[in-house]
Amino acid sequence: MRLSKVRNIRGSVLDSPVLGELTSISQVTGMRIFFWSCILLAVGTSLAGGQTAPVVEARAITATDAAHANSTLKVAVLANVAPGFHINDHKPTLDYLIPTELKFDASNQFAAKNVFYPKGTVVKFPFSDTPLSVYQNDVTVGVLLEIGKSVPPGGYTLKGKFTYQACNDHACLPPASVPFTVALKVVPPDAPLKPQERNVFQRLKFE
Repeated sequence: MRLSKVRNIRGSVLDSPVLGELTSISQVTGMRIFFWSCILLAVGTSLAGGQTAPVVEARAITATDAAHANSTLKVAVLANVAPGFHINDHKPTLDYLIPTELKFDASNQFAAKNVFYPKGTVVKFPFSDTPLSVYQNDVTVGVLLEIGKSVPPGGYTLKGKFTYQACNDHACLPPASVPFTVALKVVPPDAPLKPQERNVFQRLKFE
């Protein structure tokens, strides 16, 4: 049986008698994905057990101090990725990678009309032959939030989750999520709205 050299997640070379028998490129690719996935899950689980600080933190802010019923409010979710880690782009380079995504709890009064994810940074990692588009350090996601037409004035809280899979240069942690809340104040139609957090929202493109 012919042995084939295969590079694993840590960059070392393994002798694989199974892959040596595979002649189809698609079969080899599928086996490599399966092989990497097994190692990611095994090593990631071990890393997760020793992880003391959260890899990602997230909070939400609004473009104005209040909102009117039957209107749209700009929201920004600010996430920070711990040094030494990265998370996948919302549109990952490879289909089997887990995307970063915002998820909101169901609500009869508020709805995320559109979510605007930033473009990731393309980085070459030792465990992948293909450069990957990822998020590192600070990540800002824009949201257009619809306020229902019949929402009465008052204070509200909308809960959500920032879902992701964090990796370092050698392994990935299991998929995870971090919660955040959007504090909302609905005011009468004739009440003025005060802009806030201008430095954040001036950099966001809601389109």
